Amino acid sequence: MSEKKPNFIVRFWHWFRKPSRMAVGTIITLAFIGGILSWVGFNYGLEKTNTEQFCASCHMNDAYPEYLHSAHYQTRTGVGASCPDCHVPHEFGPKMKRKIIAAKEVYAHYTGKVDTLEKFNAHRLEMAEREWARMKANDSQECRNCHNVDRMNFSEQRSVAAKMHEKIKTEGKTCIDCHKGIAHQLPDMREVEFGFKKEEQVK
Repeated sequence: MSEKKPNFIVRFWHWFRKPSRMAVGTIITLAFIGGILSWVGFNYGLEKTNTEQFCASCHMNDAYPEYLHSAHYQTRTGVGASCPDCHVPHEFGPKMKRKIIAAKEVYAHYTGKVDTLEKFNAHRLEMAEREWARMKANDSQECRNCHNVDRMNFSEQRSVAAKMHEKIKTEGKTCIDCHKGIAHQLPDMREVEFGFKKEEQVK
């Protein structure tokens, strides 16, 4: 047995260095099929994780019920925005970055950090500020995918809204500056405004 081993290795090495046309064709074909299957599986995974059902699987008892009562879900015309429309960038690069960060959030849920409403509320301010900062940094791109300021008819808006929307052009304001509570309950902002936490508040 020990004498055949080197012969097998030598033959394999020669085959590997000078494969037949059939072997090369087989490898190319398998690589092509594998590439197609990988790409289809990758896109299928992206599609499945970009649904309300996927988001609700973790957020059924906290953020999702709030969304169901928001202006983005219950609308006069039936045109709305789903969870990924606001929380997942449309561009490929930023989308992949957001998916990687979201994997940490899924991990936090399944390890018990935010798996109950009480725990979620305890971290609500931290999570909200992180999301607000993301949207501020990208100039509220997810909002702008649907809401184009250049197409707004200010004469059809209330005077306060029209005045604030004008500031987008004149003062460089962005959507998230004013619309922080558009789809979810706001966290306790007293910690931000006055610098103390809930447990430190005077009863």
